[in-house]
Amino acid sequence: LLVTIKMVIGVMSGSVAILASAIDSFLDLMVSLFNYFALHQSEKKADKKFNFGRGKLEAIAAVIEGTIISISAVFILYNAVMKLLQPREIAYMETSLIVMVISILITSALVLFLVHIAKKTGNLVIRADALHYQTDLYTNGAILLALGVIHYTDFEIIDPLLGIAITVYMIYSAFPIIKEGILMLMDIALEEEEIGKINTYLESVPNINGYHHLTTRRSGSDIFITVHVVFNVNT
Repeated sequence: LLVTIKMVIGVMSGSVAILASAIDSFLDLMVSLFNYFALHQSEKKADKKFNFGRGKLEAIAAVIEGTIISISAVFILYNAVMKLLQPREIAYMETSLIVMVISILITSALVLFLVHIAKKTGNLVIRADALHYQTDLYTNGAILLALGVIHYTDFEIIDPLLGIAITVYMIYSAFPIIKEGILMLMDIALEEEEIGKINTYLESVPNINGYHHLTTRRSGSDIFITVHVVFNVNT
């Protein structure tokens, strides 16, 4: 729904900001479909082929999502620069304003739902998706504000300038998603706080004389811990 209404109005009005938002919504759709596949596969149990499960599909999905966000940002930047070089007025202003209000309402509901699920599950893919749609919400609000400024002041240059600002924000938002996905693929250890909790637990277990070589890694929503434990031989 969002892709269709934004694309139609973006082309008709000539607004770079709305067209950028339409392209971003289309990429959202593609990414969400891929995320569905990744989540469905990552939840499968470990087997003979994948001894540690398929949890890293979540990290792959996050890297792909962040990369797609960055690529779309470059495309938006290109359109914004072209409009700066070849200015043109925005048509269908009132319709454009209505479309952006509808978009904000739908996106707000989606963000609230995704944030709720992300907090509940701690899933990296859902968290990345929630962050992605949050950037959409901010950019949609900025676009609505820009259209209002243009409508009342005819300050047309704000449209391509906003497109450039959206580009910077999208790349800024994509970087942590890509970074976290790559670190997970590289089997980065858990945070010091989490490792501290593991140490505290091991020290509280009866009949353990000591432990060493504690290693940790995360694969999707699964955590893998390896540790050599020295037990009391008399028990």
